[in-house]
Amino acid sequence: MHRFLLSSFTRLVTTRTYLLRSFVVPSYRYFSLFAADGDVDGGGDAPQPWKSMEGLRRCSANHMPLSPINFLERAAKVYRDRTSLVYGCRNFTWNQTHQRCLKLASALSQIGISRGDVVSTLAPNVPAMYELHFAVPMAGAVLCTLNSRLDSAMVSVLLAHAEAKILFVDHGLLEIARGALDLLAKTNTKPPILVLISEGDDDPSPTSIVPYEYESFLETGHIEFEIKRPKSEWDPISVNYTSGTTSRPKGVVYSHRGAYLNTIATLFLHGMQSMPVYLWTVPMFHCNGWCLTWGVAAQGGTNICMKNVSPSKIFENIALHNVTHMGGAPTVLNMIVNSSVKEQKPISHKVVICTGGSPPPPQIFLKMEELGFSVTHLYGLTETYGPGTYCVLKPEWESLPPEEQSKLKARQGTQHLGLQDVDILDPVTMEKVPADGKTMGEVMFRGNTVMSGYFKDSKATEEAFKGGWFHSGDLAVKHPDGYIEVKDRLKDIIISGGENISTIQVETVLYSHPAVLEAAVVARPDNHWGQTPCAFVKLKEGFNIDAQELILYCRGHLPHYMAPKTVIFEELPRTSTGKIQKYILREKAKALGSLS
Repeated sequence: MHRFLLSSFTRLVTTRTYLLRSFVVPSYRYFSLFAADGDVDGGGDAPQPWKSMEGLRRCSANHMPLSPINFLERAAKVYRDRTSLVYGCRNFTWNQTHQRCLKLASALSQIGISRGDVVSTLAPNVPAMYELHFAVPMAGAVLCTLNSRLDSAMVSVLLAHAEAKILFVDHGLLEIARGALDLLAKTNTKPPILVLISEGDDDPSPTSIVPYEYESFLETGHIEFEIKRPKSEWDPISVNYTSGTTSRPKGVVYSHRGAYLNTIATLFLHGMQSMPVYLWTVPMFHCNGWCLTWGVAAQGGTNICMKNVSPSKIFENIALHNVTHMGGAPTVLNMIVNSSVKEQKPISHKVVICTGGSPPPPQIFLKMEELGFSVTHLYGLTETYGPGTYCVLKPEWESLPPEEQSKLKARQGTQHLGLQDVDILDPVTMEKVPADGKTMGEVMFRGNTVMSGYFKDSKATEEAFKGGWFHSGDLAVKHPDGYIEVKDRLKDIIISGGENISTIQVETVLYSHPAVLEAAVVARPDNHWGQTPCAFVKLKEGFNIDAQELILYCRGHLPHYMAPKTVIFEELPRTSTGKIQKYILREKAKALGSLS
């Protein structure tokens, strides 16, 4: 197992660095390559057995490329006068949202945006972000939602790599965007046109640098605009850059087909019936809001947009708008359960909340349910359109003690309806590991809701799809009931004296200590053992304990070799999607040197 981990680590974490000067091939040519395989729509050179059956005919009456655009068009008919979106004192109906998206798509076309062009955004969860998820594909273009916490340097890299023609930027992030454009100018890279998403009368007026303001730009369009529908289901609808916790982000391409199917699958696993009220705590820039930007439209729901997330605002919006569903990384759940009594408000109904992004500590489930939430555990990656599996709750679990139920709910479960299969395989032999809950392998996916590929990176795409499966880079076990349980990222596993230590297992114990708010465990080099666990911990307000107390606590709940040998108290670095940036912590642990 030791050799397997090391060889797999070397292979899986190989990355490529993007250089601005290398971005010379027009993006539309790359995106046309993703859509070139006609087999998905039954064309190309693929066998077509149905043609041998007399009387069958494929035509526009029975075949249309799947696309999330259809969800908005249906919502405008079925839920015409129902509220589609609320943001502060602003609200819209589905008919208004549909018309605004048509006008925005028209405005994009009028300034030269054509099929396959990339339109980028740099904004939080505001109405414009929601509308752009429909308007951009309606114009035939490809949406690229950038992480709103990136700095100018990284924004410039991604804009150049995507060859974005337009950048819609929130007024609060305008200086970041301007800095990115300045960097592009220094490399003689053509900058995108800026469109300012303003808010109120005090925002900067359009200038030569920012020639358009969002609302004024939208009003230049026409509601009679003829939608540029995808010619193939495999046409790209968006490119999402990975969070970049360890390296330069890679561009993950989503197709109209994959987005449509993952939207429906996510609605099912979320238990989202007709006319839900969805609170936006998941960033829309993250996997297109786990595909629920399109999903809420499919069910004629109401989008409650929040620019900034805090416990008080979450409870306030739940009470004010009768929120039925929301989502969030474990860090959001942790924020909620550790909020003060002053911030909390009684919840008169069950609020379904889906969590994913990193394995949540089992204790979180119990505490959330005590506050009135029903937690559904999802698992996936950017490469699987966000959610790929979920932990289906089994009736027989209800008779178990609450603590045992929480442990079972923390498992990643099994694939959703959009995937063909999710399994645990040995990445070297590609053989399935036994379902014994002990043998570790790599989580692998295959099916209709796996990415089309990495934009401009054929080598990385081939590597990710080796053996006919998508390789996740996550280590997991499979239990006898078929449910999977992620144990660690392949690059995070600690090998101490030849023993494999799951950092997630150690972190779960740390989170169970009443004084611990956040915890992350990484490897510290050791001359004798090779590596030892090093814990970075943030304490809850009002608590004061020392490292030795935590180490002894872990030894009381773990085999001694798994307990941290080092504990450091500090703030934990995170990405905007809530993931702890362990590569930063690994560098800190490495700088400490050997403990022996």
